[in-house]
Amino acid sequence: MGCGPGSLEGVVSTVGDDNVFWQGKRVLVTGHTGFKGAWLCLMLHVLGAEVTGLALEPTEPSAYGLLGVGGLLRDSLTVDIRDPLHMRESVRKARPEIVFHLAAQALVGEGYRDPAGTYAVNAGGTLNLLEALRRQQGVSAAVIVTSDKVYRNNECGRPFRESDPLGGHDPYSASKAAAEFIVSDWRNAYGKDLPPMATARAGNVLGGGDFGRERLVPDLVRAQASCRSVVLRHPDATRPFQHVLDVLRGYLLLARALVQRPRNMPSALNFGPRDGETRVRDLLDLWGAALSRPVHWETHGEQTMPELRRLSLASVLAARTLGWRPLHDTGSAVAKTALWYEAWSAGSDMAAYSEAEAREFLHSRGGEA
Repeated sequence: MGCGPGSLEGVVSTVGDDNVFWQGKRVLVTGHTGFKGAWLCLMLHVLGAEVTGLALEPTEPSAYGLLGVGGLLRDSLTVDIRDPLHMRESVRKARPEIVFHLAAQALVGEGYRDPAGTYAVNAGGTLNLLEALRRQQGVSAAVIVTSDKVYRNNECGRPFRESDPLGGHDPYSASKAAAEFIVSDWRNAYGKDLPPMATARAGNVLGGGDFGRERLVPDLVRAQASCRSVVLRHPDATRPFQHVLDVLRGYLLLARALVQRPRNMPSALNFGPRDGETRVRDLLDLWGAALSRPVHWETHGEQTMPELRRLSLASVLAARTLGWRPLHDTGSAVAKTALWYEAWSAGSDMAAYSEAEAREFLHSRGGEA
């Protein structure tokens, strides 16, 4: 199957604008102490859901702490997803109606340093969750988050579609592809015992509160705080950069659709940016423009790990089945992110700031979930 383009401009949500759907829903979010997981918990709180989180303790500073997620939860369970018994007991305790699985080892570099651990978390942890769900009554839908890097990337220069072959050229990417295969296998073998579920493929997410190692924006923020140039590995590499709220709204729409019309839903969906792939150097130019000061950068003399130069996603299937489209273009996503870190560095109340940002986003045209 080929790769193809996918403009989402002008698409309006067809899932509906009735956010009463989430009111009082018991939702389990694995990985809630991570960057995307924290923002998802905040959005679910704004929508009225009762959220239980399941994850390891956060590493500070964290989006979890700065967004005040701990005070928004029905319960927070400290669990290593590699422990099948603990996973089963925790899912039983949470009694979820809807599950979002975001817990993962999410760093490409760490995958090279600890491939076995990366597979144990990303593949084994997914297997443990599916086994827990197989024994759990009352679950209406599960969204299993993988990555935009699950595809067998030959750098064809065209956006990948959901029908393209899966693979992965490094331990992290391959472990996420393995999670995709596990979900497919469990659906085929134990489908009658599992809730409707689908995988969600996105990546290179921008937004406030990401402090991960070896990621572009956190590295940039740390460099600027120390009055240093940010060091780039591949300034001309392209990635599908997009705002965290756009991606998470896709996950919310997918979960809702799995509950309401499971037979009409594909088994996997891409969530990519509105205006396609962006070069790393161009993203830094957008950051500098947003803050009215240039970003100083330099290249690394030695490449610390092999990396593919091109990656792009087609999201036409998400547009067609969910009516999803990103509300932010890349420039807007970068500006929102830069301003969040500016507010944080100025000592603002980031829990209030972030909740206001989430509410504004969800109440904007097309932001229904």
